[in-house]
Amino acid sequence: MAACSVEDVLAKAEQDEAERLKSITVVKELDLEFDVGNLLALDKNPVELRGRDREELLRALARDNVQLLVNEVWKLPAERTDDVLVVKLPETTTRLPREKPLPKVKPPTKWEQFAKLKGIQKKKKTNLVWDEVHKEWRRRWGYKRAKDDTKEWLIEVPETADPSEDQFAKRNQAKKERVAKNEFNRLRNIARASKTTVPALGLAPRAQQSKAELAQAVNVARTSTASVGKFQDRLPKEKAPRNTGKKRKFQPLLGDFGNEKQKQLELLKVMETKKPRLDVTKAVNKQMREDEEEEGRARRRKGAGKKGERGKRSAAGGKGRGKGKGPKGGKGSKGKGRSPHMKQGKR
Repeated sequence: MAACSVEDVLAKAEQDEAERLKSITVVKELDLEFDVGNLLALDKNPVELRGRDREELLRALARDNVQLLVNEVWKLPAERTDDVLVVKLPETTTRLPREKPLPKVKPPTKWEQFAKLKGIQKKKKTNLVWDEVHKEWRRRWGYKRAKDDTKEWLIEVPETADPSEDQFAKRNQAKKERVAKNEFNRLRNIARASKTTVPALGLAPRAQQSKAELAQAVNVARTSTASVGKFQDRLPKEKAPRNTGKKRKFQPLLGDFGNEKQKQLELLKVMETKKPRLDVTKAVNKQMREDEEEEGRARRRKGAGKKGERGKRSAAGGKGRGKGKGPKGGKGSKGKGRSPHMKQGKR
């Protein structure tokens, strides 16, 4: 092992200390471009790799550039907060790409579409309301909210309700139904936003069902078979379901503004034209139909005229037979009593 003198050890220690505590002043041929808002520094100086260790060179460049960036940060105004210096970074000047795509805009719900159409503005409510029972300010929703009816130990039974009915269980059941209804509406909004068909309800969960709702539930249950109710037998005295035919399609009230605009423009175009629009095929068919109807009426008039002449002849023959003196005509003359078709020819 080679002997080391004290001078060599001290020189090496001074060199390491100088390497660790380098000067904060860094000289570059070309000034760096800084974007302090993004803590970004752009170095356009050329790099010489000939005869130098690559890792050592890159480490030295990173140290110098970070030192210049820190110098720029220290030039900003700073303030002390809880014994810590805080610097507010300026606005960014470099547009950096996102790591992930932009989130899609959440589609509006049915109520939001209706409110936008009618101009209904959403009013923000305060979180605290005054509770008259406890005489203090409480939260409007959630735990320990104001006017919390679930904490009541006594409930008045309505006059129209069954005296033996449990009002506490009824209130809990009503709350569960409200929660289920809100959840169903939320899922239906999601299905509408994703353009997914929502199955129709057979019977809504209610305490009392109307006659129309029961009929709808029976119809849905009947058509739930593999044959869509084709071979399902009817109950005795069961009426045929109503409104099950083809439904008329109406234009939606919201959304399709392009189609509505196109129809309005076509209507204005028709109103502005001086000459009426003529459908040749429709006009020819109408004329042919009118000609056929006119020919039919003429044939019927002609047939009615022939029947009238025959009726007059038969009436005249019956009159002669009634008044003649012949063997078949009574008192009338021999010639008058005979029918026009029974006249004898000359011998």
